[in-house]
Amino acid sequence: EADLGAWKFRRFQGPLLDVEVWIDGNPGEAFSASYVTSDAEKRGRIGDQDLVSAVVTRYEKPDGVIRETVKLVRRLAQDKGYQVDEAKIEGVRALTITGPGEAWVMWPSRNHVVKVGGRGRASVPASVVESYGERFPSQLPGGSLEGPLPSPPDSAPRPDEREPYD
Repeated sequence: EADLGAWKFRRFQGPLLDVEVWIDGNPGEAFSASYVTSDAEKRGRIGDQDLVSAVVTRYEKPDGVIRETVKLVRRLAQDKGYQVDEAKIEGVRALTITGPGEAWVMWPSRNHVVKVGGRGRASVPASVVESYGERFPSQLPGGSLEGPLPSPPDSAPRPDEREPYD
């Protein structure tokens, strides 16, 4: 609940139980913060380019966070309305998501998923991504949109599924 340079903190919400990245067996809760530009405050009127939101979802454990984040963004990439890319923004390896009238940046960080952006935006302010990236360092593997999905958390065989000893 603090200003991020020229972006002034305005609102906090949470915990929210409706999370965007669903991980079976790993419940999460989301927290959101809204920021406006100092210019909008001076004008007394907020437009789409003056507002940015950050949503941080915290999960009980890191299991599945990277895999399910990548799966969600790959599904969005298949939707003709979204353009999805992988980029490094102010040192944060992230997935960029742009669609009709919205722009977002998303990345996994241990047992968190961070999403910054908003509706009515053409881009996401790099300074806000940098601020959240310092607190929640990205664990997104390079080439995640094209490479194999990270292994599921329970990919190791169960004791009863292993080959018996000779």
